[in-house]
Amino acid sequence: MIAFLDGVLAGKTLNSAFINVSGVGFEVGMSASSLSKLPSEGERALVYTFLQVRDDGMALYGFTTPDEKALFEKLITVSGVGPKVALAALSSYDPGKLADLIAAQDVAAVQRIPGIGKKTASRIILELKGSLEQGLGGLFAQEEKAIAKELEGASEALLSMGFTTAEIDLALKGAPEGATEGALLQYALKKLGS
Repeated sequence: MIAFLDGVLAGKTLNSAFINVSGVGFEVGMSASSLSKLPSEGERALVYTFLQVRDDGMALYGFTTPDEKALFEKLITVSGVGPKVALAALSSYDPGKLADLIAAQDVAAVQRIPGIGKKTASRIILELKGSLEQGLGGLFAQEEKAIAKELEGASEALLSMGFTTAEIDLALKGAPEGATEGALLQYALKKLGS
């Protein structure tokens, strides 16, 4: 997975940017609002990315903030909403406003997004309102709970193997963020074994 690109803006079109990272040019699909926030051509650009891999190819999508990326990832989980529609949504509203509209169940406002009809707007609200009830803060709170659950599971597994709490805390220190319970367990065991 490509988490971000840190390079030089080589150019942009109406719906994508070209980022030169150490001589390799990446085409990154972006919302109109993110494209407008990019620096001038030839200047350093940091873009958070989402890599979509499908049978017919790969596509890289970019965002200027982690909030925008997180909301994009939520939107594309909704049936009938692909990356292009998700980018249209983020071009129409900033992430905070869109999250608030979904939480408020404002079908009419969500329906104003190009490519979204009444049925799709209703589906977006139905599927995402629970995770966006507190706006974007609710989205990150859920991610933090999931991370804490993975850490707790790995800690319990290590305790059952006979390691002390102090050893476990030390072994899990510096573990990669967002790692699964299994990956955390492997990380800790490597540190404990050395």
